[in-house]
Amino acid sequence: MRCVLLINPAAGGRLSAKVVGEIVGHLRAVCDVRTVIATDAGGAAEAARRAVSDGADVLAVVGGDGIAHLAVQACAESGTALALIPAGTGNDLARGLEVPLDAVAAARAVARALKAGEQRRIDLGKAAGAGWFATVLCAGFDSRVNARANRMRWPRGQRRYDVAVVRELLGLHAMPLRVETESGVIELDATLVAVGNSACYGGGIPVCPGADPADGLLDVTVVGEVSRRDFIGILPTLRSGRHVEHPAVTTLRARRIRLGGDNGWLAYADGEPQARLPLTIRCAPGALRVVG
Repeated sequence: MRCVLLINPAAGGRLSAKVVGEIVGHLRAVCDVRTVIATDAGGAAEAARRAVSDGADVLAVVGGDGIAHLAVQACAESGTALALIPAGTGNDLARGLEVPLDAVAAARAVARALKAGEQRRIDLGKAAGAGWFATVLCAGFDSRVNARANRMRWPRGQRRYDVAVVRELLGLHAMPLRVETESGVIELDATLVAVGNSACYGGGIPVCPGADPADGLLDVTVVGEVSRRDFIGILPTLRSGRHVEHPAVTTLRARRIRLGGDNGWLAYADGEPQARLPLTIRCAPGALRVVG
C-alpha cells in the first residue's frame, strides 16, 4: 500500500521532531510512506493533488482543519483515501470522524486501520462555484467570527475563537435571509446560518448537533433576529448543542440548499472563505473515502 504523508510542521504551535518521528514510524510499519513537508497552503494543495493523480492509496495529513480542507479537495470522488492525524487548533473534521485528537495516538489508530483494511465512505458538501467541505459551511455572525479568528495570532487554541466572538458581538445585527430546500422556502431576518455535513465548527462547537456525515443529508441551523442580550444567552448552550431548543433557532435537513437574501454575507466552509451569498449547496453522498 502506498501512502503519502503530508505534514504541516507549524501546526499546533510547531510539531516536535519526536512527534513527527513517531507518526512516520507507525505508518512505515504497515505501508510504503513518502513524506512531504508543506511550506505553505499552495504547496500543500499541490502536494495533495499530486498524491491523488499519482494514484496513492492513502493521503495522510498531519495538521489542522486547514490542511484537512485542502486534502478533501484533492481526495473527493477519487480512489485515494484520506487519513487524518490532527495537530491543529480546531480539528473539527477529526472530531466529526471520532479520530483521537492526540497526533501520535491518531497515527497509531491509522496504522491499525490500514493493517486491517478498514475504510469507509462519508458524505461531503459542495458549494456551487466553490469547493467541497466536510464539516460546516456558515454565513453571517459566525463567518465574521471565523474571519476575525483567522486574522488573530493570539491567544492560541479555543480562546482565540472565544475572543473573536466577544469582539464581533459589538456589531451584531440581523439581515434578510432566504433558505430554499426541497421541502420549501423560509424567509426571515437572521443573525447566522450554518449548513453541517458534520456537527462541529470553531474547535468543537456542535452548531448542527444532529449532523451525520454518512446520512446523505445536510443539516441547517438558522438563528433568527435576537437582541445582543438574547444572543449572549444562547452562546453558552452552543457547547452542548442545546441552542437548537431556543425559539429563535430553526433547524432543517435537506439534500440541496440555496442560501440567499439581501445580506452580502461571505460564506466560510471548513474555516476557509468560499463565496458570497446567494449560494447553492448540495450533499454528495459517499464522496470521500476515509481510513478508519
